[in-house]
Amino acid sequence: MDPTLSDRAQWLRRELHRHSHRYHVLDDPEISDAEYDRLFRELVELEDQYPQLQTPDSPTLRVGAPPLEKFESAAHTLPMLSLENAFAAEEVQAFHRRVQRQLEGIEDIRYTAEPKLDGLAVELVYRDGSLVRALTRGDGFTGEVITRNIRTIPAVPLTLRTAGAGPLPALLEVRGEVFINREDFGNLNEERLAKGETPFANPRNAAAGSLRQLDSRITATRPLDMFVYGAGRLSDLLCRSHVEMLSAFRSLGFKVNPLVRGPIRLEEALSFYEELTQKRHDLPYEIDGLVIKVDDLESQATLGATSRTPRWAVAYKFPATQETTRVLRIEVQVGRTGVLTPVAHLEPVPIGGVTVRRATLHNEDEVRRKDVRIGDTVLVQRAGDVIPEVVKVVSSKRRGTEIPFTMPKRCPQCGSAAVRLVGEAATRCLNTSCPAQLKGSIAHFASKGAFDIEGLGTRHIDQMVEKGLLTSAADLFFLDHGTVEGLERMGPKSAENLLAVISARKTISLDRFIYALGVRHVGEHAARLLAEHLPTLQALMKLSEAEIAEIDGIGPVMASSIHRFFRQPENREVVQRLLDAGVRIQASQRVEDDRLSGRTFVMTGALQTLSRSEAKNRIEAAGGRVTGSVSAQTDFLVTGASPGSKLNKARDLGVEVIDEDRLLEMLGAAADSA
Repeated sequence: MDPTLSDRAQWLRRELHRHSHRYHVLDDPEISDAEYDRLFRELVELEDQYPQLQTPDSPTLRVGAPPLEKFESAAHTLPMLSLENAFAAEEVQAFHRRVQRQLEGIEDIRYTAEPKLDGLAVELVYRDGSLVRALTRGDGFTGEVITRNIRTIPAVPLTLRTAGAGPLPALLEVRGEVFINREDFGNLNEERLAKGETPFANPRNAAAGSLRQLDSRITATRPLDMFVYGAGRLSDLLCRSHVEMLSAFRSLGFKVNPLVRGPIRLEEALSFYEELTQKRHDLPYEIDGLVIKVDDLESQATLGATSRTPRWAVAYKFPATQETTRVLRIEVQVGRTGVLTPVAHLEPVPIGGVTVRRATLHNEDEVRRKDVRIGDTVLVQRAGDVIPEVVKVVSSKRRGTEIPFTMPKRCPQCGSAAVRLVGEAATRCLNTSCPAQLKGSIAHFASKGAFDIEGLGTRHIDQMVEKGLLTSAADLFFLDHGTVEGLERMGPKSAENLLAVISARKTISLDRFIYALGVRHVGEHAARLLAEHLPTLQALMKLSEAEIAEIDGIGPVMASSIHRFFRQPENREVVQRLLDAGVRIQASQRVEDDRLSGRTFVMTGALQTLSRSEAKNRIEAAGGRVTGSVSAQTDFLVTGASPGSKLNKARDLGVEVIDEDRLLEMLGAAADSA
């Protein structure tokens, strides 16, 4: 074998690791996605041709490997202990007093405060800078070996970075939390529902289920992320405090939660808890409290641990998000794809600051498995913005008068036959003219990821469908002022605003148009893949099922669904009516302009001309990148009305602040250069 090929493979591995770290950890990419993909494909081809070139730290292992028969177990060298829980400030103060007593002589005790992610705890073991093993927490003493699955997570470094900090530690055991962001979780569940699969109850269950796949290729398709928060054994990493250790982890290539604060006094930690309580649902991921740790590592060693918990840390938990209530009745809702979903109507109960009156039961199998009956006392949970769900029945409170539920044989909306197709968990109404399906499809068409028609609420859609004003989404573009103004709770000004938004949405990118059509199994990601592969909608509509299946990332089930959708005359008619209404589809291509290419944008406040999602899409189409928080890597902060705390942070960091007019000017320049 030509030695230059080995050198090339080594260079490709090094560059791919570096660019993955900049993208997934630093949020500061240097190259485009297309360039990264080109380098990745080159390494794949080299390793396919010369298997001996593949190393245990190759980025190509992130796509997964053939299934295991079962997980092996292994012991943690140091136990992964649970944390003591506190549910009130008085309990945290009692913890502080215990620490003071045990650390007598130390007057000014400082802490590190970290958001407590609601994910899955894992341990990563590195030897001489290479990832050699990954374990779940398990029972704290023994965990399952999930190395192949952990390697698929982009935020996990396969090799450590020196960053000029000297030799790599000979041994490093890093502990952290694997999680899924809220938005990614919503997309994942939407895809599962479209396939007739049971959605995950919450992001934590989704992360845990993804990591415990025997087939790591499945794990590789899940949007997993990871923050590190501590260590087991380590060598050659000289740190005096927890904050210093996290800083060292960052320099080695790990992702550390940017919200970590320390070293701080207890009063500051308690204030931070109150701050997090207010903004926890605005974070992109789920948290269930604040972890407060003694910052000084020598003091941690002095404090030690019980058999169950470390004495130097406490988890200050948020109020409970599970409560018990009673099922008043069970009704069946019909979704846009015809799926019938049983929903429990409950005695109102406050959970996590929200009064919950309904909870999903997912499907017939789930009702049967949990044996939920009308009149049952049930445990209900709500995690963040996830639809509340029934966790289990409190069978000890049954009185014998509860009524079992059976799935209806006919659609409750249109009366057509409701059937359960072979191989599916879902029961469906097969009548494509069903009013419930029509309402759902129009709501999807108008959603943020699609045409983004702000101001078009479900009440308006329901009225227009019931009055026969909308027989398909295309009818939205033929509405007139008099018709809209005649709707309930719709005055002249509101009607004018809604029609203006609809008119402004007549220009749309190809990927958003495809997503808006509501093709079964096709989410936003799949729509982007199709748009990147094909120049026009007409080209997609002409493809055979086999040709669609050849597109990278499009499987046979999705290809069959896409092909079938565009072969149905009523769907082709809707597409044609949209075009006749003046809808203009733009090719989904990246237009790179010097002022936007590779630049990072953050938005704050209410924009007047663009919606947030529209601004994000246009920035990304012009080669820019949009993130949620201001950092030293941010190039521009776009401000609208009533900007938040991001504005002060941007000024402190010297980030350039621009208004919406300036953004539109930059986007216009990018479009002119196309």
